[in-house]
Amino acid sequence: MNCIIVDDEPLAREAMQMLIEQYGELNLMGSFNSALSASKYIEFNTVHLIFLDIQMPGVNGIEFARTINKETFVIFTTAFSEFALDSYEVDAIDYLIKPVKFERFKKAIDKALTYSKLFDSELSNNAIENFTEEYFFVKADRKMFKVYFNDIQYIEGLKDYVVIHTESQKIITAMNIKTISDYLPKKLFVRVSKSYIINSKSIESVDNNTVYIGKNEIPIGNVYRDSFFENFVTKRIVSR
Repeated sequence: MNCIIVDDEPLAREAMQMLIEQYGELNLMGSFNSALSASKYIEFNTVHLIFLDIQMPGVNGIEFARTINKETFVIFTTAFSEFALDSYEVDAIDYLIKPVKFERFKKAIDKALTYSKLFDSELSNNAIENFTEEYFFVKADRKMFKVYFNDIQYIEGLKDYVVIHTESQKIITAMNIKTISDYLPKKLFVRVSKSYIINSKSIESVDNNTVYIGKNEIPIGNVYRDSFFENFVTKRIVSR
C-alpha cells in the first residue's frame, strides 16, 4: 500500500516514518510539510493512504481531506483529541493521537488494509435488493449476501461505500449511507453521525461522545446527539 505523510512538524514526520518502516505492507513514497505540496504530488502519483496532520499553516488537514479522491484513504494524526469527530465527518478511516503508539498504529493500518482489499473486490453496480421485514440481500464481491437486521451491529460510511459490520463479517457495497438508512427499521437503527448508523440492540455502553459496541468506539456527531439520547438512552435510564 503506497502511503505519504503530510505534517508541518519535522519531528512528527520522522516519528511516523519510523512506524511505517516497521510495517511491511506499507510503502512510504514521500513526506510533505504542507497540504499544497502533497496535493501536487498525489495529482501525478498513485497514493493509497495518507497520514494527515490536522493543524497546519495554510490549508489544514480537514480542508485538504475534502479534496482527496475516493480511492485514497486518510488517517489523521494530531495531538488534539477534540478534532476526532471532525475527522469522521470527512470519511477518515481512523484518527491517531500523537505520540502514536505502535499497537494503535497497527490497528489503524490493519483496518485500512482490510478495507482496501474489500474495495478492490467490489462491483460498481452493488445495491440492496429483495427487501423484506427481516432481512435484505446486498450485492458484494460478485455475490448476493443475505443480511438479517438483527445481525447488523453497525454500518459505517466511507466515501461512496458502506461497510455493514456483523459479528462474523464485514460486507462492503457501493452506495451512500443515506440510501441504506432508508431500508433500515427506524425502531432498531439510529444514525449517530454522518458516517455511522448503529443497531440499538448492539449498544453495550455510551458516554457523551461515544457509543461502545464490543471493541469498537463509534463517535456521536453533534448534529445527532440530542435525538440519539432522547430516543434511545434517556427514556430507558433506570433511576432510584
